[in-house]
Amino acid sequence: MEQDVESPAINRQPKLPKQAREDLPKHLAAMERTRKVQRYVQKDGKCNVHHGNVRETYRYLTDIFTTLVDLKWRFNLFIFVLVYTVTWLFFGFMWWLIAYVRGDLDHIADNQWTPCVNNLNGFVSAFLFSIETETTIGYGYRVITDKCPEGILLLLVQSVLGSIVNAFMVGCMFVKISQPKKRAETLVFSTNAVISMRDGRLCLMFRVGDLRNSHIVEASIRAKLIKSKQTKEGEFIPLNQTDINVGYSTGDDRLFLVSPLIICHEINQNSPFWEISQAHLAKDELEIVVILEGMVEATGMTCQARSSYISSEIKWGYRFTPVLTLEDGFYEVDYNSFHDIYETDTPACSARELADMTNRARLPLTWSMASKLSQQGLPESEQESQETKSSPGKQGQNQQTERNGDIANIESESKV
Repeated sequence: MEQDVESPAINRQPKLPKQAREDLPKHLAAMERTRKVQRYVQKDGKCNVHHGNVRETYRYLTDIFTTLVDLKWRFNLFIFVLVYTVTWLFFGFMWWLIAYVRGDLDHIADNQWTPCVNNLNGFVSAFLFSIETETTIGYGYRVITDKCPEGILLLLVQSVLGSIVNAFMVGCMFVKISQPKKRAETLVFSTNAVISMRDGRLCLMFRVGDLRNSHIVEASIRAKLIKSKQTKEGEFIPLNQTDINVGYSTGDDRLFLVSPLIICHEINQNSPFWEISQAHLAKDELEIVVILEGMVEATGMTCQARSSYISSEIKWGYRFTPVLTLEDGFYEVDYNSFHDIYETDTPACSARELADMTNRARLPLTWSMASKLSQQGLPESEQESQETKSSPGKQGQNQQTERNGDIANIESESKV
């Protein structure tokens, strides 16, 4: 017995042109490479890390001042208005409650009655009196009398709590306004980092500058390499941080940032880039985080500016274009060329391979002559292999002469 099975509908994709079909894998591959690049620190210095599953949220309330300062401006202003409005409403209700309990609202038109607060005839007037008391405006129309001890006590409490609220909220606003985060907006980093030769050594370089005339005091620079690694025991360490020496041992990390400076990291045996070549850098997934710190000259507060460079932003074989020129009586900085780089001759090998080639080129003359003579005597050594077997004493003598590097003995044997 046959059973009809309903086949699902097939959505046919429209046929693309040949050129589009050929270019599609390239575009997909480029998008895939772009998607995989995940920054640890954005170019503007914001850390791309989100804290999730934080159960001990009470810790934020223990440091309520810092919590309020760290809030965004819209939430900060909302809390600022809300706190003052709530306190005014609360104490306005308390003044109205005192007048209601004492019966002042029932003797509004009675001139013989002494109320707690003169001219308080409802909740609105009590709310206005609360605002006048806490802000110390004192229009003089509503005045507390000396026949109301509970009113005097409430006046003391509101005055003290009002001063505390003013100090707390105004302090939060002042600290938030005077935060040096905006000062970091005028501290600029070059768009790319470069790797090229400097004084015969392979160096990693980037440029920093200050756009303001007021300088950063005690400016210092440091850099970190962010790269995941796996230990010999098999432990995987995500986003491992490795220090990059930018002059800590020589004091070059302390900057006099009057004009743009090129920060240089010498790639030596202690550098994490010691075994990285140009081809390896293009395939590697790494990120360099640079941090510039110092005190703002105007306020004395500590300022920190950050940026980062991923592997695609590290240009091998380039240098920075000079931006400082001597004018009539002063130096001028051309910030239009701040991010410009130009290509220069740079070996594509790693610093370790470059050091090995340099060491081989600096070998003594005796070693080079000995190696050349040994290469010329290779065919004769094959012919004399039987003679060396029959004369073990001579073989031992040959080994001793080779071990000592005696060029005279090698020349005499090569002539035999």
